[in-house]
Amino acid sequence: MDRAAYPHHLAITLRWKDNDVYGHVNNVEYYSFFDTVINDFLIRRGGLDIHRGEIIGLCVDSQCTFKQSLSFPGVVDAGLRCAKLGTSSVRYEIALFREDSAEPAATGRFVHVFVGRDDRRPVPVPDAIRAALDGITP
Repeated sequence: MDRAAYPHHLAITLRWKDNDVYGHVNNVEYYSFFDTVINDFLIRRGGLDIHRGEIIGLCVDSQCTFKQSLSFPGVVDAGLRCAKLGTSSVRYEIALFREDSAEPAATGRFVHVFVGRDDRRPVPVPDAIRAALDGITP
């Protein structure tokens, strides 16, 4: 899939420490990029209060398919879309694009379940977050 298949994008600057001894971005960083684009979206567009809010999102499933190497220096264009929105959960699809490539370097999925901060029991996706996610659902 190309960039246009993902309605929301975030530019993430690669850091020197992202590279491993093999000269490319280590696989664990890809999951960090997923987490970054999702939480940036939820905070900025959905109003998620990560410090004092009564509701938080917990990752219950994630997966990444590696297609091309990423390496420092550079910028990753992280594309995000909502693939499925349930009562208390959401499945995101993410694609990471190198600056010089139309094809994604990696694609993946990430599932959040929204829960109460204190009891960790599932709760409905908050209205503001639901509205934001509706805006990135193909």
